[in-house]
Amino acid sequence: MKKMMISLAAVLCMIGFTACGSTASTSSAKNTTEQTTEAVQETQTQQDQQTAETPETAQPDEDKAVPEKTEETSAAADEPESAGSDTIVVYFSATGTTKGVAERIAKVTDADIFEIVAAEPYSDADLDWNDKNSRTTIEMNDPDVRPAIANDTVDLNGYTTVYIGYPIWWGDAPRIMSTFVEAHSFDGKTVIPFCTSGGSSIGRSGSDLASKAGSGNWLDGDRLDAGISESEIQDWINGLN
Repeated sequence: MKKMMISLAAVLCMIGFTACGSTASTSSAKNTTEQTTEAVQETQTQQDQQTAETPETAQPDEDKAVPEKTEETSAAADEPESAGSDTIVVYFSATGTTKGVAERIAKVTDADIFEIVAAEPYSDADLDWNDKNSRTTIEMNDPDVRPAIANDTVDLNGYTTVYIGYPIWWGDAPRIMSTFVEAHSFDGKTVIPFCTSGGSSIGRSGSDLASKAGSGNWLDGDRLDAGISESEIQDWINGLN
């Protein structure tokens, strides 16, 4: 009986040691798992912080510093936009209306284009026709005024057709157009004037410019609406004579 009791006690001790070992192993594995999980969580937290501090996209171009214009870039900007054509559209536009029409003519005719820019830009006050002392009123009342052009670098040699565009001021072409045509030769060229206005026709403005130019085959030209379409421009061109 005593031997049986001793044997039973030995078995119970072995079971206890096994359970303790299993518990210790399980505890160790649990600790390892918890440590791994904590490490992963810490790494993820660091990545989330880095993501929050870094913009998802770069700043737009307009936020970048714009380089100053050099004399070289300014001269390049004054050159006509060339399409390698024998036709050019030359225009003056104080408010952008004539510019839009000129660009559509250039697109339809696959022409080069050149904008006449005043050396002294026209302000809203300058364009106030209700003011008898405004700059444009004074200019248009004096047929001998010749406003300076800031960028008259265009060379008309090589062009056979020249479109001349301008707004109508006080029933006539702006005096700066006289400055331009008197400075260039139109020999051997077909010149087509066009204008924009709130309702006035082209009147004698085209023929007056032709007289001042003194050369070239000047057509009658026409007033074109600010919103004229490309197809309407093509119809107008087809009807020129």
